[in-house]
Amino acid sequence: MTRRAALGLFLLPMAASAEARPLRIVCLDDGLAETLLMLGVRPVAIADREVWETWVVEPPLPPEIADVGTLLEPNLEFLQQLKPDIILSIPYLDGIKPQLERVAPVKTIGLYTEAGEPYRLAVEATRELARLTRRQAESEALIAATEACFTETRQKLAPLAARPVYIVNFLDPRNVRVYGARSLFQAVFDRIGIRNAWTGETNYWGFSTVGIDGLATASDARLAFLEPMPEGAGGTLTESPVWNAMPFV
Repeated sequence: MTRRAALGLFLLPMAASAEARPLRIVCLDDGLAETLLMLGVRPVAIADREVWETWVVEPPLPPEIADVGTLLEPNLEFLQQLKPDIILSIPYLDGIKPQLERVAPVKTIGLYTEAGEPYRLAVEATRELARLTRRQAESEALIAATEACFTETRQKLAPLAARPVYIVNFLDPRNVRVYGARSLFQAVFDRIGIRNAWTGETNYWGFSTVGIDGLATASDARLAFLEPMPEGAGGTLTESPVWNAMPFV
């Protein structure tokens, strides 16, 4: 037996142990972190835990998952202490990628591109995360369950499909973020048979910021809004002549 072969036999149990150990993942994007949790994988840390607890909410974030600080300025010293095997990032954070790479290898996964196909990219991202974490069976089950949910929802909402729907996020009592073409919401609307009332321009992430008077473009539209509402916005809206003149109120 050569010395190289003997060394290989010696290292084999260690390699098997490393293979069995779950990856220590720091995830800097809530969408990717949510997908990991749905695959049964817990990252060791995310960015902006408070943002998750305000805007994502479900699934609840396990308390043992650490917070590395803000999205654009994560605590690099704390990151090093966590000793991650990999850092999951998004194209939006490419500006800080060199700093992150000093801590651990960085994997960039994007859902939003100029082509505007976020759902297709979300499916690809799910499979990519599954390959990384060896959860291929879980990922295919998740994708299949999502498609089945679309089919079921489309059937249930068929009686409502005639009227378009605005989907908005209130920024304050006067302004909203309205989602349209190139957004993940648009991709879901297309799959459940709902027309989007917003046909105006959208940005890279598929939304536009407008005053509430900008929602008067479709006389037969309904409106769906995302929670949470800004504090006090509900009461202010009920007193607003502009809001009360909207066709969906």
